[in-house]
Amino acid sequence: MTERTHLGSLQVATVLHDLVVNDIIPGTGVEPATFWTGMEQIVNDLAPRNRALLAKREQLQEQIDNWHQAHAGQPHDAAAYKQFLTDIGYLLPAVDDFAITTTNVDAELATLAGPQLVVPVNNARYALNAANARWGSLYDALYGSDVISDADGAEKTKAFNPRRAAKVIVWGRNLLDQAVPLASGSHADATAYRVVDAQLQVTLENGKVTMLADTAKFAGYNGDPSAPAAVLLCNNGLHIELQFDRTSQVGKDDKAGIKDLLLESALSTIMDCEDSVAAVDAEDKVGVYRNWLGLMKGTLTEKVRKGDKEITRSLNPDRPYLAPNGEASICMAAACCSCVMSVI
Repeated sequence: MTERTHLGSLQVATVLHDLVVNDIIPGTGVEPATFWTGMEQIVNDLAPRNRALLAKREQLQEQIDNWHQAHAGQPHDAAAYKQFLTDIGYLLPAVDDFAITTTNVDAELATLAGPQLVVPVNNARYALNAANARWGSLYDALYGSDVISDADGAEKTKAFNPRRAAKVIVWGRNLLDQAVPLASGSHADATAYRVVDAQLQVTLENGKVTMLADTAKFAGYNGDPSAPAAVLLCNNGLHIELQFDRTSQVGKDDKAGIKDLLLESALSTIMDCEDSVAAVDAEDKVGVYRNWLGLMKGTLTEKVRKGDKEITRSLNPDRPYLAPNGEASICMAAACCSCVMSVI
């Protein structure tokens, strides 16, 4: 039987009590006694309401069961059934159109359209991988997928296949032309990117210098403005990082020295405890809450074996950039900071 700690009218599983007192509360400025008193008040307030709602649900279900039993074997009368559900209060009259608003919702949930992952939060490795999926290499994703054709010697091989890589680069340049087009010319013809007077200038193969068609899409950079290590672009609220390295395997053969395109992709993650995993008893919930706490504090780690090597998974660090003017700094969250925890 689960050991419990008595706190007023509450009986709290000791493992949960210890997690709250020893791991969650420290640093919050909240006294444990204050927390448990508040928790007790909430439980005493909501428990009777919850019991009443459950009783109402049971009552409705019993009436619906009785109706179906009474009409067994008869042709279904949709109109009569709808009237019955209305009479017992299961269906309520339609109301006039209305609007609701809210505040303090992260942009990743409120205004941006992007992939949302669902992951069982009791698995630290999965949770970390999902949170870190906010940013991903477009080149890696394309190279290993069937988006890129195997034709013309571009098969996926164990060794690096330059023909396949060339197709990946073409695909990436087409994406740039669609999402962040140049005022003239194509990213495919770019030989250099530099920051001049807070604007992104792009030199083309023909020697001409152009800019972005929408200069507001230049969000920041890193490194020397005359030869940046990274350029941050933005389209529809989502970011693309151009990474430069003329000594890398890909960048050394790229006209502009681009080694990769990093995309802001999975914007939020549901840390799930309902469907993909069942957190039932106190020990289950403590494991879940401990992982969630580690995600919020940035301290969650998990050791993973890959072949004969052991690596440690952790949250990626945030991504700092210089603003276009080179003065102010901006910081992009590396992990899915707008995680939604679903624990019932």
